[in-house]
Amino acid sequence: MKRVFWSGVAVAAMAAAMIVRADDAGFVSLFNGKDLSGWEGEPDYWSVEDGVIVGRTTVEKKVPFNKFIIWRGGTVKNFELRVVLKQAGNNSGIQYRSRELKEVGPFSVGGYQCDVHPSPAYNGMLYEERGRGIVCQNGQKVIVDDKGNKWIVSETAPVEAKNDEWHEFTIIAQGNHLIHKIDGKTVMELYDHDAAKRALEGILAIQLHGGPPMTVQVKSVRLKTLPDGGLVSLADTPIPGNAKKVEPPKPRAKKGAGKKPVR
Repeated sequence: MKRVFWSGVAVAAMAAAMIVRADDAGFVSLFNGKDLSGWEGEPDYWSVEDGVIVGRTTVEKKVPFNKFIIWRGGTVKNFELRVVLKQAGNNSGIQYRSRELKEVGPFSVGGYQCDVHPSPAYNGMLYEERGRGIVCQNGQKVIVDDKGNKWIVSETAPVEAKNDEWHEFTIIAQGNHLIHKIDGKTVMELYDHDAAKRALEGILAIQLHGGPPMTVQVKSVRLKTLPDGGLVSLADTPIPGNAKKVEPPKPRAKKGAGKKPVR
């Protein structure tokens, strides 16, 4: 019986290995496991330790604004990206189809971000850094119409993951259709029809967040290029009648505003 058991395990392991190889077809590693070749960030904050990319801020060594390590291998358009990371303190994020904002400061980046956040609702969400802010939260499917209005098409409980443990974050971008996953589970899905604000191509980067001390560790970064195309119209993804419109946040009232005039 014991021999049969181990034989079954061996067969299962071989089958799993075959599945992994087939699943990984076309992926290219963007991190060599040794140094930051192909990446650029401030050496005060970024290094490779024990085969892992480490971004770290401390009480003594803070960042004045959100800063990033940027992949310098080119820009990405349609792709599937898999990043294995863990993060402690504050929060982090994976930028894609983004742009450098040198006018803000060195290694500032704006654009689409797969958020890495301790709050389940925000973890894995699509946040637009220095842009539209929260676009689609964990557990949501959202359509942004051609006028920039956000519509929640469906909503489920957030996919939960402890970010101080290793997890695989997956980003799939095909035209204006974007999907984020954590450990293979879909976290959010977005159709972005706002032609003026969406991005169809840009850079990849990993975030160091300003504020309290934090650490982000990246074990692997793998990229698979997908075929061009995939841009769909609003007519192709009509907004259901029961969709919930997300009202933009109201601007904060200035100090003293709203008080009744003295007569």
